[in-house]
Parts: sequence; C-alpha cells; structure tokens
Amino acid sequence: MAKADRPDSAPTDMNDAPDPSGAVRDDARSGPEIIADYVKRLPAKPGVYRMYDEAGEVLYVGKARKLKNRVSNYAKSGGHTNRIALMISLTRSMEFVVTATETEALLLEANLIKRLKPRFNIILRDDKSFPYILIRTDHEAPQLLKHRGSRKAKGQYFGPFASAGAVNDTLNTLQKAFLLRTCTDSVYEGRTRPCMLYQIKRCAGPCVDLVEPHRYAELVDEATQFLRGKSNLLREHLQAEMEDASQELDFERAARLRDRIRAISAVTTQQGINPEGLEEADVIALHQEGGRTCVQVFFFRAGQNWGNRAFYPRHESESGPEDVLAAFIAQFYDDKPAPRLLLTSHVPDQGELLAEALTLRAEHAVEIRSPQRGSKKALVEQAVSNAREALGRKLAETRSQAQLLDGVQKVFGLPRRPERIEVYDNSHIQGSNALGAMIVAGPEGFEKTSYRRFNMKGDDAATNDDFAMMKAMLRRRLGRLARERSEGAPVPDLMLIDGGKGQLSAVLEVMEETGTNDIAVAGVAKGPDRHAGREDFYLPGKAPFRLPANDPVLYYLQRLRDEAHRFAITGHRAKRTKQIRENPLDDIAGVGASRKSALLKHFGSAKAISRANLADLEGVDGVSKALARKIYDHFHE
Repeated sequence: MAKADRPDSAPTDMNDAPDPSGAVRDDARSGPEIIADYVKRLPAKPGVYRMYDEAGEVLYVGKARKLKNRVSNYAKSGGHTNRIALMISLTRSMEFVVTATETEALLLEANLIKRLKPRFNIILRDDKSFPYILIRTDHEAPQLLKHRGSRKAKGQYFGPFASAGAVNDTLNTLQKAFLLRTCTDSVYEGRTRPCMLYQIKRCAGPCVDLVEPHRYAELVDEATQFLRGKSNLLREHLQAEMEDASQELDFERAARLRDRIRAISAVTTQQGINPEGLEEADVIALHQEGGRTCVQVFFFRAGQNWGNRAFYPRHESESGPEDVLAAFIAQFYDDKPAPRLLLTSHVPDQGELLAEALTLRAEHAVEIRSPQRGSKKALVEQAVSNAREALGRKLAETRSQAQLLDGVQKVFGLPRRPERIEVYDNSHIQGSNALGAMIVAGPEGFEKTSYRRFNMKGDDAATNDDFAMMKAMLRRRLGRLARERSEGAPVPDLMLIDGGKGQLSAVLEVMEETGTNDIAVAGVAKGPDRHAGREDFYLPGKAPFRLPANDPVLYYLQRLRDEAHRFAITGHRAKRTKQIRENPLDDIAGVGASRKSALLKHFGSAKAISRANLADLEGVDGVSKALARKIYDHFHE
C-alpha cells in the first residue's frame, strides 16, 4: 500500500497539499473552486481523500478508484443532494493518500472514518471491543480466561462473543466439562494445596500436581476441539470412556465423565437458532425507520450461536440501507477478522470489493451473501425482526430522553437542551486507593466510551478531604479542556458534582483558575439521612432547592449520580483488590516465577519471607547468597 500505513503524513506527489490542520486555505474562494484547484494536480490512481472545514475539522473521508475523476465530481455545480452540497460549501482544504489498489483504499478509508468520525460520513458507534475466550499456551498448565483487546498473549483465541455474559456462561460450562485452571500465574505459583474450584470439581488441580501433565494436556486438547465445533465427536468419545469405566466398576470416574457430558450437552442445547451446516458466519441485518437505522449482528462460530448485538450507526436521513450496510461492514471488521461467510439482509454497495478487502485483511476467503431462500433466509429474516424491534425501543427511548433533557434545561436554567452532561464523583477509604470518576450522558443515554477515571496520588489524595480530591480531579479535567477547547474538544453543557455547597465552591475555584467558568455547574447532595428523593440541588449564587418527589427529571438526575457513584466505586474496588493481590516479591529483580514458588513453598507466605533472616533465605533451593541479600535488604531497608 502506497502511504496507507502513514495516513496522517502529507502527500509527496502533489503540490501545495495542506496539512490536516488546514493551514493552506483561500477563504476568498468557494468550496467548488478550492476543490477544482486540487483536481488539477490529482493523479488518476486509487486512494483516499479528506475534506476539511475552515477550523481544520475533517468533514468527510472518501475513497476512489481514480482520485482525479472522483474529486472532480465535487467541483461541478449542481446535481448534488443537499447534504453533499453543504459539505462542498464548507470545504476549505483537502488531503490525499494514494494507494496501490482500490481494495487498500477501502481498508484505509474505514480505518480513518473510525478514528476521525467525520461529520458527513456514516459512523459506526458503540464499537467497543468484543470478548473472546483465550486458552493461554505459554505456561506449563494452560490457562482458560476471558479476553478483550489486542492479542498479545500466546495462545488460541475463540470468538467473538456478543457479550461478557455469553462468555461467562461458556466459561462456566468449560470449567465443569474440562477442568482447566482459570487462576492467574501468581496464584498458581503460590499454591501449596488445592483451592475451592478443585473441591467443587471445576479444576483438575495442576498447581499441586493432582493431575498428570499429559492428562492435563488431553483436557486442553478436548476443550480446544469443543470450541472448534467438534462437540459431537468429543461427546461420543467421553461416552465410550464412561462405559469402559462402568464395566471396570470404576464408578467414581464414570460419574465424573457423566457430569462432563452433561455440561457439554447443556451448552450445545442452549444456543438458540442454529441452522444445520452454519459453522462460521455472521448474520448482519438492518432496519430503517424515522431516519434512524438499527443493525443486528448474530455471531455463529464452531456450529454454535455465540449471541447477538444491536448497533445504531450515525448517518444522514437520506442514506439508504445499501450504503449504511457497506459502511458498517467496512468499519466493523476494521479491527477484527471477518468469518468466512457474511449473511446480509441487503446487498451492500460495492459488495464484491468489500469482500475482497475483508479477504485481504482476514487472510482467508470471505463471502458476502444475501440469501433468497431456505434456512439461511429465515435466519436473516429473524435478524431483521430483531433489528425492527430494537429500533422501535430505541426511538421510544430517544423521545423520552429528549423530554428529560428538556426538563434538565428548565431546572438549571440552561440556554438550550443539553447535549453533553458530565457527572463527577470520587471514592476512597480514609484516603487510600483514592480515585475520581467522570461519566457522560447525552441524547443517546450514557456515553460509556467517554467515561474517565482519575487516579489520585500524593498530595492529590488528601486523606478524608473530599473537597481537595474534587479540586484535584477537576483541575486535571478542566485544565485539559481549557488547552484543547480551541481544537474542538467536547465541552459539557452541564457539570453535575456529587456533593453540596462545599464541593461546589471547590469546583468554582478551579473553574476560575482554568478560565472555564462559562460552563454551567450544579451540586447534587443527598438530603437528611441520605434519603433518595430528598436531594438538595446547589447552583452558584442561589439558594439550594429540591424537586418534587415524583418528578421524572429528579429520577433522571438520580440515575446520573448513581451511575457516577457506581463507576467510581467499582474503580476504587478494583484498585484496592489489585493492591491486596500484589506480591511484594514481584518488586525484587531476579525473583522470577520459579524462585518465587520455591520461596513460598519453603516459608509458606510472603509475610514469613519478610521476617526470615539471611541464613534462612540462603537455604532455599535456587537462591544464591547475592539474591538472598537482595531479598533481605528489600524487606529491611
């Protein structure tokens, strides 16, 4: 790909190409005139183009088989939709990247749209990472776990699953059926006797050698076969083993095999609709109504239904289903491999090119098919029905949300309906593991991708001083907002602070320091006995007030505050749990997994190691005198 791996670099084969900030502009000319000037220097090659407005914000990202021909269409007067005409009129600069093929241009276009989220493109929203099941193979006893994010760990990945709940259900079954460990390496190394999971028959106990290595390897292989869709063969093999055990009068072993067979049968009978012969596919169906679109995606892997999820892409009202579906597929599979078959409710625009691009990224053949008959057609129709119902619920929620936001505008005297509300809270126990949290809500509900946590350290984590913690958190948030505001950073229409007059005064001081005192701010404090429904609201320069106990706006504000509290306290608990689980031996250079295991087996606990004298440390197998001195000094410095 020519320059595709450097999308933000300036083109080298075109004169006077502007940087992304739009430094090269001629405001005296119209959009079509500016675009026509670029056309003179464009090659007839495939590539990607970006259009910028006067402030340097990206308006649109597009791809073309021939850049010169495609961009020249924008320079023509007339013949454009209202949306395209507005986009052209706002254009003040452009940038181009030439690629080797149109397929590579499509892949780069999808990546840039996801990152830049241009105003006039169809945007896939709520594209959080999907959970996978990982069997880690970089340990003597492979570990079974849920995984999100980049695939850095060595092992076998199975997924995607539609939700964490679907993964947890499958992991629960895998533990019962295959007895693989789920504990971390540090816990595994420190065990001297089997844990509760072994007692309830959900782990084979490899940590204390209760299962032979070759037998544990067989369990790993069986779990892998199951996740690859070979459950029938596996079940037949286990049934044969159970019969042999019964004939040998080994009833305890036969009972264990019976339980494993039941666990495998349970997961395969709870998969819902799963047409025969559909081993690996995604079913993608959409429904449009009221200028909105819902896309439902069903995941089928290893002959099993691994759940579904609904998406609501952002687009202009005139965007048709073929265009929305093409944009969705390109962006959805930008960071994940596509399965071998995509079943769609509509034929996406440029479907053959899209399939070629997905094949290039996934490194295996990908087919996009819109079935017209048979069980696959019935499956797509059910996905469309799911999309229709989900969109109906979404539209009803949106109307209700708009009414609530109108109420918030009235309660706090805002100049317009708020599009972005930020809510702040903090959590700590006597200053320890202090953490601040910000949640964001708007017309679409909670915007979880915008949530932020703030770790408090040093002077910021003043013991029991909520005012100081709130000031420290807001100083970081508003300081950054003040710096990035001119660059288009989102500015809240309303900031809600969990607290009363004291917290509000602390925040107002920070707003004065950072020059952000033009943002509306309010405090929310629980009333007498912290009774929900008797909250006091504080506004700068006004007396506190309450809302009627049955006011829907009050319920909405309570939900916002409770969500901020939930987000803060879960972060605090995770931070505290991590601190509790940390082993002090991990901080000593030269003490790896094997030496840590030897030390723990010799002394029994990290606390006992910290109390050991130098001679006792030197007596541990694998611990040299130099290392013993290092360990001793670590605990006695």
